[in-house]
Amino acid sequence: MFEKDFAMNTTPIRVTIWNEFVHEKKEPSVAAVYPDGIHGMLAKYLAAPDLAIRAATLDEPEHGLTQEALDATDVLLWWGHAAHDQVSDAVVARVQQRVWEGMGILILHSGHMSKIFRALNGTSSKLHWREVGERERLWCVDPAHPIAAGVPEHFELPYEEMYGEPFMIAGDAHLIFMSWFEGGEVFRSGFTLQRGFGRMFYFRPGHEAFPSYYNEHVLKVLGNGIRWLRPTVNRPYPKTNVPIPLEPIAPKDFTFSKVGIVKP
Repeated sequence: MFEKDFAMNTTPIRVTIWNEFVHEKKEPSVAAVYPDGIHGMLAKYLAAPDLAIRAATLDEPEHGLTQEALDATDVLLWWGHAAHDQVSDAVVARVQQRVWEGMGILILHSGHMSKIFRALNGTSSKLHWREVGERERLWCVDPAHPIAAGVPEHFELPYEEMYGEPFMIAGDAHLIFMSWFEGGEVFRSGFTLQRGFGRMFYFRPGHEAFPSYYNEHVLKVLGNGIRWLRPTVNRPYPKTNVPIPLEPIAPKDFTFSKVGIVKP
C-alpha cells in the first residue's frame, strides 16, 4: 500500500482540515450534500491509522488556527469560498510562516482565491469559471508522482463547476493533473509548489453543491497528497541577520561608505 511505502516515519501525520463552514449552514442544498460540513465529511472519509485528523472552522477563536494548533499540525487542508475576506491577516501570516518552516498545505477548489493561497502562489490566482454542473474529466499528466499513486490515467466527475484557463499560477508549479470540461475548457487542476521548507498542493475538484469529495479517486488523490505533504524539514525559518560568523573574520584595511569601499 502507498501509505506504508511512502511513510518512512511511523508517527501519525497530524492533519488539520480547515473549512470556512458557511455554505453548509446557510444553504439547505449544500447541507444535504455535506450534512456534517465539508470538513466533517473529509475527516470521516480520509480517516486512516497513519492520520491524526482534527477540524477547524472560520467561526472559532482565531479560526481554530492558533499558534499552538499550527505547531501541532503537519499538514493543513484549506477549503474556502464565500468568506475569504473574513479570514484574519494575522492568521494568514501565521499559516504562511508555518509553511515556510515545513508544514504542508493542501488548497482545495475555490481556495485558489484565499488569502493564504494568493500569498504562497504570488499572483492574482484568477481564472475563468462557470457553474452549470457539467462533466469534468481529470487526466493524470505525471503518473510517476507519489500523489498520483493508484490513480487511473483519467477519471470523470459527472457534475462540477468549470474552472478554465488562463489560471494565474506561479511559474515554478509542478503539474500533476489536467482537467477537461464538457463545455470545452481545460484547466491545470492539480499542481505542487515548494515554499520555504514546506510543500503546497492545489487540487481543483470540490464545489460545495456537488458530491465530488465522495468520489473514490478524489479521496485517493487527497490521501496521497496529505502523505506527500508531510514535512521533510520542520525547523524555524532562517533569520536574515547572522551577526556571529562561523569562523573569525580577519581585520580589513578599508571602511564602507554610501559610495562603496573607501581606503583609509
